[in-house]
Formats: sequence, structure tokens, C-alpha cells
Amino acid sequence: MKMNEALAAVVAASLVGAPVAAQAAAVDAARTSSPVAEGENIKGGWFVPVLAIIAILLGIVAIANNGNDLPTSP
Repeated sequence: MKMNEALAAVVAASLVGAPVAAQAAAVDAARTSSPVAEGENIKGGWFVPVLAIIAILLGIVAIANNGNDLPTSP
């Protein structure tokens, strides 16, 4: 039982000490932003818009063909 209490004390001390040690760590340089070359030069592809147009057209065809191919019961 004493081993469990000792282990619990060590775990509690490490949980308390970890943030303090991390805060006390020296930082060499302040955070700086990295340069972004041509950040506003957004280039789009043609594949996704063409795929969207095909999907819309197939949806229109599916809606327009609402049950014309259903079999009739004799």
C-alpha cells in the first residue's frame, strides 16, 4: 500500500512541476512570421468545376426521368 502512495506522490509532483519547468525554459528567439511568396496568387484547377457541372447535369437528367422506365404490371 505504501508503494501506491509513493507512486501517487511522484505522479502528483510531476503534474505540478511540468508546467513550471516548461514556463521557465528559456526561449532563444521570439516568434516571427515566415515570408509568404505570392500568397494571394491563388490558382484553381479545372477538374473540380467540370466534375460539379457533370454532377448537376446528371441530377437534372435523373429528376426529369422520374419513373418513365418503370415496368407495368399485367
